[in-house]
Amino acid sequence: MSKPSKEHLCLKECATGMKPSSENNPIHHTQKIKAQMRQFIDHRREDVGKVTEPKAQALFETSAEVLNGLVKAFDDYEKKNEAAWRTEPMASRPKESTTNASRQ
Repeated sequence: MSKPSKEHLCLKECATGMKPSSENNPIHHTQKIKAQMRQFIDHRREDVGKVTEPKAQALFETSAEVLNGLVKAFDDYEKKNEAAWRTEPMASRPKESTTNASRQ
């Protein structure tokens, strides 16, 4: 199988409006976003030590913790750890059992 020519790739890009590269790969974007969030987390934690007002310190630390939760969500998406991120069709999932047979 031969490698697509540059002309073929250009035609494909023009037809779809998208570059055939990592730019249309969601993992490429999630990794970049996670890196930015981690930088922001580090900056918020540094700011905690720079201010003396306890409420501002709490705000900065809380912001860092919320962003940590987002980083985890992005990790889960990349690893398909949560059911919401899996592409498994509904038909192949086990049916939920009902515990109340008289209910209809």
